[in-house]
Amino acid sequence: MIIENINPTSFNWDNLVAEKFDGETGYATIKTQIVGTIKIRQVEYSRDYLADHWCDKGHIVFVISGQLILEHIDKTELIINSGSTYVVGDNSMAHKAKSTDGAMVLIVD
Repeated sequence: MIIENINPTSFNWDNLVAEKFDGETGYATIKTQIVGTIKIRQVEYSRDYLADHWCDKGHIVFVISGQLILEHIDKTELIINSGSTYVVGDNSMAHKAKSTDGAMVLIVD
């Protein structure tokens, strides 16, 4: 991620419209803000959420509340609890999100 040529800015998540995306099970509601070349998302995962695809993109994920489980293509899993951060690079490990009891996260990529 390269952060350059971005003037100071702020936005209120309450003013952004959420889009709902169905997973393999459950759903995610996502609010997105683009700042320069950076995508910032506030994602709320429902109970029993499982993503419907593998992702190879790099992310910085901060779990605001709840618990997120990152399942990797090699069958390993990382449990990310509230207050913790997950970082993965582009094309370094395909992953998919799942949540048993729901989670609210901030994703920057």
